[in-house]
Amino acid sequence: MRMNREEAARNRDKIVGVAARQFREFGYDGVGIAGLMEAAGRTHGGFYKLFADKDALMVEATARALSDNKENWAEAMVKAPDDPVAALRRWYLSGAHRDHPANGCAYAALAAEAPRHSDALGAAFETGLEASIAQISAVLPDGEDREGAIRVIAQLIGSLILARAVRSPSLATEILQSGYGD
Repeated sequence: MRMNREEAARNRDKIVGVAARQFREFGYDGVGIAGLMEAAGRTHGGFYKLFADKDALMVEATARALSDNKENWAEAMVKAPDDPVAALRRWYLSGAHRDHPANGCAYAALAAEAPRHSDALGAAFETGLEASIAQISAVLPDGEDREGAIRVIAQLIGSLILARAVRSPSLATEILQSGYGD
């Protein structure tokens, strides 16, 4: 039985959402098509009706995950309009964010892997990063520039990556707290 276009679009959207979460949790190479499709409630064979290959899904899922970043960051920053960057730091550098990579920052989870994959994936990261730079630049105090936004983003991401990498809870907390510095 053939599915209609709406159903195919819903299936594709669900698969992309599941992939965005799984890639952040397990990495690109840690996710297989069969397991991904099972997690999405679909059959392995249906994958190739919706995507050319895994790389095409990686690009689309990464774009979705980076869009999720933008939404999460906006949600965090709106909580303190007087100092949105401080509000973002409090949310981003929290134990909850550190401990839940599947719903967390795509940069911290996947940026180190991206160069090992296609140019299209690198382009998705670049597009997402430019949007993130613009998002942070828009809330920085007058006189701060693009470089300041990049510095904030790099400090947040680097702190989260290191905090996730260590096993010592006290060291992880220390790393997160150090990310508040300017």
